[in-house]
Amino acid sequence: MYKIGEFSKITGLTVKTLRYYDEENIIEPSYRNEENGYRYYDEEDFKKAQLIIVLRELEFSIAEIKDVISNFESPDDLSYFLEEKKKIVQEKMRKEKELIKKINLYINPERKEANCMNYKVEIKNIEEVLVASVRFKGKYSDVSKYIGRLYGVVKGNASGSPFNCYYDDEYKEEADIELCVPISKMIKSNEVEVKKLPKIRAVCVTHKGTYENLNMAYKAVFDYAKEHGLKCSTPSREIYEKGHGKIFKGNPDNYITHIIVPIV
Repeated sequence: MYKIGEFSKITGLTVKTLRYYDEENIIEPSYRNEENGYRYYDEEDFKKAQLIIVLRELEFSIAEIKDVISNFESPDDLSYFLEEKKKIVQEKMRKEKELIKKINLYINPERKEANCMNYKVEIKNIEEVLVASVRFKGKYSDVSKYIGRLYGVVKGNASGSPFNCYYDDEYKEEADIELCVPISKMIKSNEVEVKKLPKIRAVCVTHKGTYENLNMAYKAVFDYAKEHGLKCSTPSREIYEKGHGKIFKGNPDNYITHIIVPIV
């Protein structure tokens, strides 16, 4: 058994840190003297401390360390936790790179101006269309969970670009979304809905570029509607004429999205 001071020296963890880890149930001493409250640590505690030191060096948070410790049973388990941590770091790196791009747009205003589109807004009659669809409530990014399933049912009967119908007239964390694929003929399926979307009259605009700037296309539509005394309705549609593929995202600057907002 090691006293807390001895254990501090052999682990490189300060007494203050060891007391904190005790409070957080990360490393609890194997023995605690009830009379004086002294903490004593054994070899198993030393092994746990070594693991924690490795996790700290790899920048695991306290919450992550607690999660690993509570689920760690053998040294072989460590590789699984490290693989998951690597994915978290890689995703964080991706987001940081996107943030740098956004920052650069404000550092170089002329580049930001170059990304602004002069939208051509039009009123069009959108004809009736036969679609296979999946409607759900969730995040906008959840569409990727359903697209593969939808095309798996449609197979070779797709006859146009996929699009989303948005039934909310506002931005929501949990949105009412219908993912649609135009089809050339009726198909039978218990997994998706097959129906005809009615003919509508709508304000339309085409956006070229990343999805992150789609809000500017909607602004152009709503500004046009207000200027001409038009009342917008739902569901609006986003038709993805050109976007990222099933595997590769490609160049977002080349994406082409058609915005269709019904009017009444």
